[in-house]
Amino acid sequence: MILDDGSVILPSATRLAAPLAFAACGEYLAERAGTMNISIEAMMISGAFTAISTASMTGSASLGLLVGALAGLLVGVLHANASHRLAVNTFVAGLTLNVLAIGLTSFFNESMDITGHQVAQVSIPLLRDIPLVGEALFVQRWPVYLLLVLIPLTWWLVEHTRWGLELRAVGENPQGADVTGVRVNLRRRQAVMWCGLMSGLGGAHLAVGAVGSFNNNMTAGRGYLVIAAVIFGAWRLRGTLIGCALFGLADALRLALPALGVQLNAQLLIAAPYLLALIAMVAFVRRTRQPLALARPFVRGLT
Repeated sequence: MILDDGSVILPSATRLAAPLAFAACGEYLAERAGTMNISIEAMMISGAFTAISTASMTGSASLGLLVGALAGLLVGVLHANASHRLAVNTFVAGLTLNVLAIGLTSFFNESMDITGHQVAQVSIPLLRDIPLVGEALFVQRWPVYLLLVLIPLTWWLVEHTRWGLELRAVGENPQGADVTGVRVNLRRRQAVMWCGLMSGLGGAHLAVGAVGSFNNNMTAGRGYLVIAAVIFGAWRLRGTLIGCALFGLADALRLALPALGVQLNAQLLIAAPYLLALIAMVAFVRRTRQPLALARPFVRGLT
């Protein structure tokens, strides 16, 4: 039955995995630079609320998407400077921003009269007719196709630029990178800002692309799924995106199974993507090597 309705499940899985993939492009880069960015949830929920409220005020969902991405960038700037300029514990800073962003967006959502908006859907001729995957991949809201540019761009930045080389160096051996003249905390701040921009874009797409509205705490822990996807992918972009696809599929099945007549415990279905993330982290974290300086603050002269 599930396979017969794959034409419904796979497009839904793509729609739900896309916000994770946007944020994962940022978190992958941040962790390669040595920063475990816990504030993805704040970046995504800020992007989602700002996108839909901007779209409501201006009538333009596309403008909302842009402003939502900038809202995520603002959270990234706050986290980056708190962690790598003011030396606040990065986990404390991230969790504080998460709680603050969820609280503020819920408050303003209840205080404002926001109407739903959604960006246009784009259907690509010929490719949409590919059996099974055509509709899933090539009949989507247009921001999904930005991933075709952002994924290769992220990979190229990390693997084939001097900036990316310095980024990886500060994630592996910040003291050694500092000796060669690399500004360690600057590179880490830049990585967190990129994560903010990408996560804000992911949250904005969730609001004005995948859903078309905003609900309190609508990201519902997706930021933590992104962190799990990076671990699942062994700090490699390809594996990280596979993790996002699996979590998106699990979320799509959660929504589709009751409609297909499969009766399972409702709470178990809601928890399924997060249970999968936990299993993936337990299964893969000990089999892979994380960046050696991940989550270690840099202080010049200390080893």
